[in-house]
Amino acid sequence: MKRLHVHVGVDDLAASIQFYSILFAAQPSVTKPDYAKWMLEDPRVNFAISQGRDGAGVRHLGIQVENRAELAEVYGRLEEAARPVLEEGKTTCCYARSEKSWIADPDGTVWETFLTEGEATHYGAGPELAAIAPADGHAASCCG
Repeated sequence: MKRLHVHVGVDDLAASIQFYSILFAAQPSVTKPDYAKWMLEDPRVNFAISQGRDGAGVRHLGIQVENRAELAEVYGRLEEAARPVLEEGKTTCCYARSEKSWIADPDGTVWETFLTEGEATHYGAGPELAAIAPADGHAASCCG
């Protein structure tokens, strides 16, 4: 079953963790010095926040899948969308090892599609998204 992913940049991680923990009635499933993530079932969402990268606000949206069959299905939809796709492949981002691709909608909103394959001990890095999104600030960095 697929899960919606939302990644938001924050200015004050501790205050944001407190706020979202109250909002979601749950503590984060992952907490790092610059990052936190909630894997919620109701609503079914992977909600992540990070501090110190690209400023505050929505960084990107995404679709997280649970297996390779779902990943192939979503990748097929990316191709059907007839927009540039950035195939990142296997990568480390947001303290996780994943396989992912990226696409932007016609207005430049960046979407990540990914399968998480395990944890990582470092934040990692994201791809250069300017190739798929306009240079007006919509091209945010990773992660899921």
